[in-house]
Amino acid sequence: MINNKLILNVYEDSSCKKKISTQLLYGDKFKIIKRLNSTLKIKTSYDNYVGYIIRGKFPENEKQTHKISVLKASLYTKPNIQSKLDKQISFCSFIKVKKYEGEFCNFDKYWIKRKDVNPIKNKNKLFDNVKIFKDVKYKWGGNSYKGIDCSALVQIFFKFNNIFCPRDTKDQVKFFNKVNKKNMYKKNNLIYWEGHVAICLNNNYLIHAYGPKKKVVRMNIKDTVLEIKKKSNLDVTSIKKINDI
Repeated sequence: MINNKLILNVYEDSSCKKKISTQLLYGDKFKIIKRLNSTLKIKTSYDNYVGYIIRGKFPENEKQTHKISVLKASLYTKPNIQSKLDKQISFCSFIKVKKYEGEFCNFDKYWIKRKDVNPIKNKNKLFDNVKIFKDVKYKWGGNSYKGIDCSALVQIFFKFNNIFCPRDTKDQVKFFNKVNKKNMYKKNNLIYWEGHVAICLNNNYLIHAYGPKKKVVRMNIKDTVLEIKKKSNLDVTSIKKINDI
């Protein structure tokens, strides 16, 4: 199956009334494990994440052609700026482009500007445009411009580049290789605390979806390490080496 909602919450519980564990973006594929009265137990195709969604009409899989390459792209009912909707589709959503007209392309019932999409096979250097999420609200389980958590901020850039990455910090920290002590805080390296992760922008600064500040922030690495130790009594548990893909 394929998600045809712009953003779809995935819950930890079968009633879909409690804690959000992650979100599906438009075009994310999943398998139905179990059908319940008003909800579905699913497993996502990208990372095998298991959770529950509210039942709905979801189409069968289709071959997607493009991905959203900006933080949020405006949607239109027609291929002109006058038909702009108060709706956006989030970064790393996958769509099937059906036709082009001028500066617009069509998918599903919407039109979108061609400059806001890339072919799926295209890749960027990993984390090169991570700053597009700066000041986006921190949201536990979030995965979009409306709100994102720390591990999703890491995962979504791997996903954009067609590379597997686990969803949660506890799985990411097992998945990536440790860096040796020399040049620990190097561009793209990941810094892990228990239950938290940040991305190194360079030797001195990082970016992370940081709960205490309620948003995605750029911070000095040494200051962040000291702040997390002071506020949460947590030390860095691991630093992972990520190649500049």
